[in-house]
Amino acid sequence: MDSDLEPVALTPQKQDSAWKHCEVYKYGDRVQMRCLYCKKMFKGGGITRVKEHLAGKKGQGTICNQVPEEVRLYLQQCIDGTVRRQRKRRRSSAEPLPIAYFPPSSEGETTQLVEASDVVAAGGGQRTKQRTYRSRKNSSNNNELANVEDLIGGDMDNNNLIPVAISSVKNIASFSKEREKTVHLAIGRFLFDIGAEFDAVSSVNFQQLVDAIVSGGFGVSLPSNEELKGWILKSCVDEVKKDIDECRPLWKKTGCSVLVQEINSEKGNKVLNFLVHCPEKVVFLKSVDATDMLASDDDDGDKLCEVLKEVVEEIGDTNVVQVITKCEDHYVSAGKKLMEAYPSLYWVPCAAHCVDKMLEEFGKIDWIREIIEQARTVTRIIYNHIGVLNLMKKFTYGNDILQPSFTSYSTNFATMSRIAELKPHLQAMVTSSEWNECSYSKEAGGLAMTETINDESFWKALTLANNITVPLLRVLRIVCSVRRPGMGYVYAAVYRAKEAIKTHLVHREDYLIYWKIIDKWWLQQQRLPLHAAGFYLNPRFFYNIGEEMRSEIHLAVVDCIEKLVPEDTDQDIIGKDINSYKNAVGIFGRNLAIRARDTMLPAEWWSTYGESCLNLSRFAIRLLSQTCSSLVGSGRILTPVEKVYETKNSIERQRLSDLVFVQYNMRLRRLGVESGDENVDPLSQSNMELLEDWVSRNQVCIEGNGSSDWKSLESIKRTEVAAVIIDETEDLGTGFDDGEIFKGEKEVSDEGYFTNISEKLFT
Repeated sequence: MDSDLEPVALTPQKQDSAWKHCEVYKYGDRVQMRCLYCKKMFKGGGITRVKEHLAGKKGQGTICNQVPEEVRLYLQQCIDGTVRRQRKRRRSSAEPLPIAYFPPSSEGETTQLVEASDVVAAGGGQRTKQRTYRSRKNSSNNNELANVEDLIGGDMDNNNLIPVAISSVKNIASFSKEREKTVHLAIGRFLFDIGAEFDAVSSVNFQQLVDAIVSGGFGVSLPSNEELKGWILKSCVDEVKKDIDECRPLWKKTGCSVLVQEINSEKGNKVLNFLVHCPEKVVFLKSVDATDMLASDDDDGDKLCEVLKEVVEEIGDTNVVQVITKCEDHYVSAGKKLMEAYPSLYWVPCAAHCVDKMLEEFGKIDWIREIIEQARTVTRIIYNHIGVLNLMKKFTYGNDILQPSFTSYSTNFATMSRIAELKPHLQAMVTSSEWNECSYSKEAGGLAMTETINDESFWKALTLANNITVPLLRVLRIVCSVRRPGMGYVYAAVYRAKEAIKTHLVHREDYLIYWKIIDKWWLQQQRLPLHAAGFYLNPRFFYNIGEEMRSEIHLAVVDCIEKLVPEDTDQDIIGKDINSYKNAVGIFGRNLAIRARDTMLPAEWWSTYGESCLNLSRFAIRLLSQTCSSLVGSGRILTPVEKVYETKNSIERQRLSDLVFVQYNMRLRRLGVESGDENVDPLSQSNMELLEDWVSRNQVCIEGNGSSDWKSLESIKRTEVAAVIIDETEDLGTGFDDGEIFKGEKEVSDEGYFTNISEKLFT
């Protein structure tokens, strides 16, 4: 059915808060919606049913158990009328709530407040009257009441007059565009004055800021510099610390992963960020200046190991399942010593880092390197000439041909995939009359771009490159996923990646070139049992593999049991319970549990159907709840972490450290909440590091006569989505019977493809 689903772009009229948390599709003549978190499909009931599903309102259908808590609470407030009750309390206080200020009207136009006609609403078995303030605009032509969406609530007293903040009003017909421009211009002046980036308006806190100012009314006082540095920052720090404290019981219940991210400054300083991941959320714990401990003379990793121990002790060593770092030598040494100090946890190299190394080596193969450069010549020309960029946006229906990803290497192949998707649109552009009439089409750069886009050999090579790299990009997205822990899927995803390469290259001598690259880097993961155990405990895959493969990876499960389950008696019970799971005995074999294998997250499945084998269920949930990558939650923050340690004053250093603590955790709160469906600006400063090689001008661009005047850039809204990835794990499929794929690691070791890292860790 999913192949018949046609993505539907949201229109400005879709203003209900729940629209941001679902995907909309057209199936024939019907519109269907899919929850972003649990992927449940709604075939009717409208957005109200989705909102009740997300808010946890019983009685109208199932409740989403994957939605972030802040989203659930917000939607509950929208339904229950919490905001309206708060307004009522403020109204009844000694100081009346000020009405939102309207900028001065244009000449000949006045604005006054009038009472709207009574709105009658049924609630709690009785009829309640309530009124709202509305704006009426008098002009020489006509008098017109503003079209305001009524606020209806069954808990209000009779004859209450409710002041409505302007941000709560959905449609105010009388609020002119000129007034809106005045507000936007004032916001722009402020952001430009402080040097904020354009992306600042994308913050989820921006609308809250505007709402708070509007609710405060005209003349509300602004915070001083001392207040921002003082009680306001302190309140935010306390708020974040309270949020982290609330996560600690979750760490104990499901286990957690310590994510170690390394940041290198331009001055050569190295900073380590420590994050804690559990299925509910990711939090930033602290950062440490690691310049000295990561120096070349500390290859034994003693200093680094001591820092890792401090973090593990702060979280609780019994709560930590794994510590994930990069796979460089000093991390390997420190990780090995950490496992000796804490026998109940694993040190694991970052799966995303390993996949990125594979893509880096793929990109160095001659024919792939050439096709990347050819593709870059097209994008450099387009993104350095306003006229060409406007034309491209017109023919691609507002879509960009650049696709930023987690790293620069994954960005290369994600962009190549996007270019292939937009092939017909690009070819239509260079054969159009608009392109032929463009002066740049006659110059060297334009002629070269036209030749490349019309060259079928270019597209053939690009398609082949995509066929062997897109499966690895899927692995990367799975291991970095916030909404779905990757532990139960990564083993299958790597299998499918190797299978796809074998399918498209056919000849063994051809696909082994790429398999050896994968095996060389994945060997570090393969020698650790977590991924294989996650595959074994995922019922979606386990019941679709043969007995031979089960026996091969069963040892990985036993290793994990002995390490992660401290009590011998519990280990013995789990060992017996595995037979019930293996043979689908009892509830495991019921039709309900069988159908749920493909629809539930693996940890959710064990929580629902594993109570008959309670110890095994707890162990499975603990393992399947973990991520596979330290890149989860990575990204640039406004206050560079390295700046904290370059500050000489100890008081200011602590203040900056707390500021980073607040900023990082605020950004982490947005993970999984934002839909990611917004059009990403490839020319923004936040994406420039990833896309620099794709948009930086070269000599051909300099010699062209195309304009670089950004003021001529046309704003073209997307009317057609290039590609929508509904679920990365959905087409991992069934059947894992290619023995050659799993024997690949042995062949790599036999042929001497071990890295120093692997030898150092496992010998």
